[in-house]
Amino acid sequence: MEIIRATDYDDLCEKAAALLISQVQQKPNAVLGLATGATPTGIYQKMVADHQERGTSYAGVRTFNLDEYVGLPPEHPSSFAYYMRKQLFDRIDLPLAQTHIPSGVATDLEQECRQYEEAILAAGGIDMQILGIGMNGHIGFNEPGTPFHSVTHVVTLTESTKQANRRYFDEGETMPSHAITMGLATIMRSKRIVLLVSGKHKAPILHRLLNEPVSEDLPASILKQHSHVTVIADADAWDQ
Repeated sequence: MEIIRATDYDDLCEKAAALLISQVQQKPNAVLGLATGATPTGIYQKMVADHQERGTSYAGVRTFNLDEYVGLPPEHPSSFAYYMRKQLFDRIDLPLAQTHIPSGVATDLEQECRQYEEAILAAGGIDMQILGIGMNGHIGFNEPGTPFHSVTHVVTLTESTKQANRRYFDEGETMPSHAITMGLATIMRSKRIVLLVSGKHKAPILHRLLNEPVSEDLPASILKQHSHVTVIADADAWDQ
């Protein structure tokens, strides 16, 4: 693992965005694996600014997102598809047809998982995958105990994960109970992985990741077995 210490959240976003932008400039038809949530938001803002100010083009890029809630259509404000359009896709020259997010409203979810896995393989695999990490060590929606050999699949969301994501839903709105996520084996097939860790609340899990052995009880620990992983963590995440 390559460890990059960022001074703060803005510096983390600057460093992560620079890696993504460099990937696209070096390979204009790059396949990017993208994530949602609070941490990547600043990264996407910097990518948009670079596109507007320096003209980095995403016209040939293809993207695959980590996950999506089951039951939420793409136009739902709490769906990851909506988040991606609002934060990035609608603000750069990336054709929407070249973006891929699992369908949470597919009539056959198992078939949707298989087709998503096949689409990633057909694209030649992911060149650079962006990841966050959950308080319990999950990456994507792969909770502790998820088999390391798992591919794209439907998961039941834990109560802790639902509570962590509650802030993205309106008060009184029912949280989805399931999601589709890339599996751990799917993530590990990426040519390069960039793990982002931000905030004091993530300090304990960063410490566990760096110091505990590889185990399915700590899903992110599988990243230690990848040949090209970069961890970018801000000062608060190092505050142990």
